Amino acid sequence: MSRRRRKKLPTELFTATIESLSHEGRGIAHLEGKTIFINGALPGEEVKFRYTSKRSRHDEGDAIEIINKSPLRITAECEYFGYCGGCSLQHMKADEQIKFKQSVLLEKLQHIGKVSPLHVLQPLTGPLWNYRQKARLGVRYVHKKERVLVGFREKNSPFLADMKSCKVLVSQVGDRLEQLSNVIRSLTSYREIAQIEVAIGDNDSALIFRNLVELTDEDQMKLIEFGKQYDFKIYLQPKGPSTVHLIWPKEAKLDYSIPEYEVTLDFLPSDFTQVNSKINASMIHHALELLKPNKNDSILELFCGLGNFSLPLGKKANHVTAIEGDDGLIERARLNANKNNLGNIEFHVANLMENIDHADWISKDYNKVLLDPPRSGAVEIIPFIGKLDIERIVYVSCNPATLARDAGILVNEYGFTLEKAGVMDMFPHTSHVESIALFTKGK
Repeated sequence: MSRRRRKKLPTELFTATIESLSHEGRGIAHLEGKTIFINGALPGEEVKFRYTSKRSRHDEGDAIEIINKSPLRITAECEYFGYCGGCSLQHMKADEQIKFKQSVLLEKLQHIGKVSPLHVLQPLTGPLWNYRQKARLGVRYVHKKERVLVGFREKNSPFLADMKSCKVLVSQVGDRLEQLSNVIRSLTSYREIAQIEVAIGDNDSALIFRNLVELTDEDQMKLIEFGKQYDFKIYLQPKGPSTVHLIWPKEAKLDYSIPEYEVTLDFLPSDFTQVNSKINASMIHHALELLKPNKNDSILELFCGLGNFSLPLGKKANHVTAIEGDDGLIERARLNANKNNLGNIEFHVANLMENIDHADWISKDYNKVLLDPPRSGAVEIIPFIGKLDIERIVYVSCNPATLARDAGILVNEYGFTLEKAGVMDMFPHTSHVESIALFTKGK
């Protein structure tokens, strides 16, 4: 079988005028009738760019020189911007980033769902730097560099970026990538550390080292000494998620509080938690303001995780039924409810992507729903929600495309009104759009 040869890319620079931004934050231009997506370019700019790929439907390139700068452009604060793939919008003013994300949400709602909100919510914003408390960092020894690289991938590449710091990670981690590199390089098994998972609580910080081979006592002691020096709890993960175990100290606990509702949640370093604690607190307040829980309400919460929304809801509602597919998260959620003396929340394990007709909790009466699904959305559970006698739905989304799809079904098939929608800047300087929507139905 013959292999198709890869088309050779031109090495010279080309000039293009940027017309708009794609949903990923790339500049869109047209040259000889063909669409080109150009990294690092902003609307209205004339740029010189180099092709990085040529495809049948569109081409891609990198901006090399900005001939005419957009008033939206600023100098990126991170020296690795444009090289590291972690951020894509540092060259744009922060308030313009928010406007862009809002426009992405509204365009997706209209284009995919054929719906528009009656009111656009004010965006939720928070810290721009050192906000990221949860991350998975790649680790790789590169022979040519004679270095262990720790960090995120290069832009549009499977290779790790050679970076010594990161401005979006909490400073305890972001300022110490080089120290992490050095301690891993000092191990006898330095080639067998695949990644580091970062988890930060209110009072403690944890690092999970994914070790592909069993570490010697000496190697483990080096990681322990690193943890002591920089105040990290140290975990190893030799195989799957269930193998995560603590090696220092003897006991450790991670938690975070939501002061407005006087609740504290314990979590494991491998658990899903929101990456941005400031936005998370604002998001919970925002969601409850929209849902308007009161002591007459029976609320159904779907994709509840370890109780991030459940516990605040339990403080306000008569009863909360919370559903999650991960039994480990449900176990932690129950413990969290007990710890906070909330006996009006019941938790159930259920795969919400599958048939739930035989679940015992579906036969109960609910008048409000809150859901926070994964990126794939909630299309499988929407028909069930649509048949309930529900007056308010708050939908928290990490993917505007699937929110738009589900919003179209709720509005056009089940008679709900998309009353409000807006964005929350959970991931500043990236094109990631976190959003929230309120659906209502008159009684």
